Amino acid sequence: MKRQFTAVIQQDDGWWIGWIDEIPGVNAQESSREELMSSLADALQDILELNRQQARRDLSGEFEEVLIPA
Repeated sequence: MKRQFTAVIQQDDGWWIGWIDEIPGVNAQESSREELMSSLADALQDILELNRQQARRDLSGEFEEVLIPA
């Protein structure tokens, strides 16, 4: 099952700006809507991977990963 996230976007003074509602820090500004959506998707993937890496670095000892459908 793929997760879905909410992009909040708007055009402002000739620029498209937006962010991902569920993940703080994922935001972008581009000159077109299509570029904005692509940049948001890239930024979302980057921050999710960074968060995963950081969480693993913070662990000590053995751990188990269990998928939970959302």
